[in-house]
Amino acid sequence: MKRRCPICRKPTDSETNADFPFCSERCRLLDLSNWSSEKYVISNPVFDESEDKDSRPSDPNDNDDNKDAHDER
Repeated sequence: MKRRCPICRKPTDSETNADFPFCSERCRLLDLSNWSSEKYVISNPVFDESEDKDSRPSDPNDNDDNKDAHDER
C-alpha cells in the first residue's frame, strides 16, 4: 500500500518500509511525541458509556431468578 507520511508527506510503501505509515523512525517518533505532549487530542468520545449501558440488549442467559439458587440449600 502506498501512502504519504503523515508527518513529512514523503511517499512511503507498506511493502518496503517497516515504519509504515511513516517514512522513517524519526517521523514515527515525532508522531508519538505529538500524542504524548497532547498536541493531538480526540475531541469527542467515541461513545458515551452511560448510553452504552442503557442501550445494551438484555442477555437471555442472565436469569435473575437463578442468581440466588445457591443460597436456597
